Amino acid sequence: MVYEQSQNVLDPSRDYLFETRLVRLLRGLGLLHTEELVQLLQLRRDPALERAVAEAMTINETSFFRDGRPFDLLRDELLPKLIESRRATRSLRIWSAACSTGQEAYSIAMLLRESFPQLAGWNVRIEGTDFSAEVVHRCQLGNYHRIEMNRGLPARNIVRFFERSGEDWTVTPEIRSLCNFRQANLCGSQLPFHDPFDLIFLRNVMLYFSQETRKRLLARVYRLLPADGLLILGASEHPSDPALWTTVLTQGTCYYRPKVPS
Repeated sequence: MVYEQSQNVLDPSRDYLFETRLVRLLRGLGLLHTEELVQLLQLRRDPALERAVAEAMTINETSFFRDGRPFDLLRDELLPKLIESRRATRSLRIWSAACSTGQEAYSIAMLLRESFPQLAGWNVRIEGTDFSAEVVHRCQLGNYHRIEMNRGLPARNIVRFFERSGEDWTVTPEIRSLCNFRQANLCGSQLPFHDPFDLIFLRNVMLYFSQETRKRLLARVYRLLPADGLLILGASEHPSDPALWTTVLTQGTCYYRPKVPS
């Protein structure tokens, strides 16, 4: 059922996650054990409940500037070239797919504001999407606990781009205005966008998909990038179809460009 909803392949070694991740859902239903939930799901189809189970089983591991090398590469090499090529349109569109609780999208926004002041007056938009409605809501709030703030976020960014309230910190309007978040299923019948992106982050989500699902998703992503667009995957991920992508290795980090059809 989880696979049908999200294409998330649950390895048997992660079966223990059902017990830990469904606790709150069980309590909301007045149930004590996972077996009772299974019986309820078998008794009748309940699309809302099936979706809630699938969302609860989604892995939402993230942090600010996670694996800093792609962000260094963006700042030092990729974004300067991309910005130069977009001077005529003064527009930049970026997609943070499987954005979890939003740290990746906000990290990109902070990088743009801090390192590229020439983008003031440009139409800059960062779209963040995730399968889980709960984490998308957290993205929209832009509110993070002290523990989350201590994971990869430089002190200068905290001072400049966040407002403190006790143990929590909230992203400033300056950064939030660059980002838009919505719920979306990467493996649904179609992606939520039609207009092309200049840069797509699709990191550390395909690890949970089958090979066929990865291939289908990357074919859709390919159609959303212009010839000089950029795709950044997780460190252990790579496109399965070399006919569509050119791999570029620089500064110890890989990124990908769509190949122009011959």
